[in-house]
Amino acid sequence: MLRPVTTPFRIDCGPCVLRPWRRGDEASLVHHANDREVWKNLRDRFPHPYTAQDAAGWVGYAGAVSPPRDFAIEVAGEAVGSMGMIPGTDIERHSAEVGYWLGRSLWGRGIVSAGLDAFCAWTFANTDLLRLFALPFADNAASCRVLEKAGFQREGVLRRSAVKDGVVHDQALYARLRPSGP
Repeated sequence: MLRPVTTPFRIDCGPCVLRPWRRGDEASLVHHANDREVWKNLRDRFPHPYTAQDAAGWVGYAGAVSPPRDFAIEVAGEAVGSMGMIPGTDIERHSAEVGYWLGRSLWGRGIVSAGLDAFCAWTFANTDLLRLFALPFADNAASCRVLEKAGFQREGVLRRSAVKDGVVHDQALYARLRPSGP
């Protein structure tokens, strides 16, 4: 479970900042999210094309969840992507799936790896979660590298477990565990 956040959430990750979504992010969100290359590696709930109405709905939703679970990735004062988690339930209540995306114009700069590493550290410090996991398409080498650079370990492959845009994909299972010790 997430503990209440008592101070404004802002993590400086070096090449980026993680912060809550807020009104005013909509135009930047549409600019970076309305890209088929971004969409093709995400869940179907991420719309394409990505409209101003989609952005307004997302910013309203993500900004209202308390404590926050979804954060804007900010570079040079602009929201250029997103990072968040979906907490598990029942016997998986101490685990959460992480997800992220970044506008294509910023790919290859280490932004998401730095942000994800900081996000995981913050999450373990502020929740009772024991495990964070991700399920990128196994053929998405860039996302797999992001996870490995952020301290995730590959645990296996879920064969033929996803269909995106009519294409059947394997998914890789990556996880990062809460550090043990005091």
